[in-house]
Amino acid sequence: MIHASRIRHWLPLLPLLGLLAVTYWLNEQVQPEKILSDRHAEHFPDAIMERFSAIALDERGKPRGIMAGQKLLHYSDDDSTEVIAPHVTSLSVDHPPVHITALHASISSKGDEIFFDRAVRVLRVANAQRVALTMDTESLRVIPDKDWCETDRPVRIVEGQNILTAIGMEMDNQTRLIKLRAQVKSDYVQP
Repeated sequence: MIHASRIRHWLPLLPLLGLLAVTYWLNEQVQPEKILSDRHAEHFPDAIMERFSAIALDERGKPRGIMAGQKLLHYSDDDSTEVIAPHVTSLSVDHPPVHITALHASISSKGDEIFFDRAVRVLRVANAQRVALTMDTESLRVIPDKDWCETDRPVRIVEGQNILTAIGMEMDNQTRLIKLRAQVKSDYVQP
């Protein structure tokens, strides 16, 4: 008898529990916010520019650098930027221009680092004191404000008739120093 009286007390709640379960199921089926939140979790560009060029100025308003490329994509989820076929030029009154080209580049969210990859080429233009210098590698990290770059990948440097190869390199464009890290080989031709 005790069981029958407990069941009678819960009997009116059964239709309510069933209605609650059906309502929850329907709500899950027609929930558009879940679809939007899933899309936001993915990496989609929020801004795209094609065939662009931008000039960075120094504190006196003179051009410090130029970035151009086929396509620029900005992603709001991590505030990153990708550039397809980038061409960056570093300008200085004291030194000849340095050009960096690649098939792809990523720019950090703060814009303080650029990561070039795939067919990276650095070209320091010749001037009265030095011949042109070219550097080829597959990956290059650049810090534009410090005029500095590095790679941990194989690198080939050609300056005039001289050829250097190494694994890993650091280049300080302000001091004009290049540090080669490992497995350095050189073909030197005396001028």
